Amino acid sequence: MKTTPLESILTKSYKQEMLDYMEANPQDFNELVELAITNKQPYSWRAAWLLWSCMKKNDEMVAPHIGRLIKGLDSFKDGHQRNLINILLKMDIPEDYEGQLFDICVNLWMQIEKQSSVRIKAFEVMVSLAKTYPELQHEIKALASDEYIDALSGGIRKSCLRLLGEL
Repeated sequence: MKTTPLESILTKSYKQEMLDYMEANPQDFNELVELAITNKQPYSWRAAWLLWSCMKKNDEMVAPHIGRLIKGLDSFKDGHQRNLINILLKMDIPEDYEGQLFDICVNLWMQIEKQSSVRIKAFEVMVSLAKTYPELQHEIKALASDEYIDALSGGIRKSCLRLLGEL
């Protein structure tokens, strides 16, 4: 199967070359979003990483895809999940999707075998939503038991405790 120019860039270029390509080829932005949301490896996790790197806060080209980003979050591997969460953290999440996103992030947080970097990003989303919905703070504090925090790497453990302090 023939690769697209974007797919080729994703596998053969360094970050700056990828960013330069996207700046020079804005018509490929939709393809980048589609690749990020699907599971077409080795392109998809890289597309998610590049999308996060080149998108604007509350990017209007990403906004229509928030539902699909959230819906598929559970079906990807750790690095891809981390990048998708990073994308979602740059977006204002519509109220219709907040509960679903919170539930998925709680599930990711509770999987202590997952990479610490994925778990802390999920926790960051949980804390962010709890700032909007204070009634979630008790649930988050209960989920911040030693069982879950001790499984994190040292630096990420400190980040988690800092986030807890924001509640």
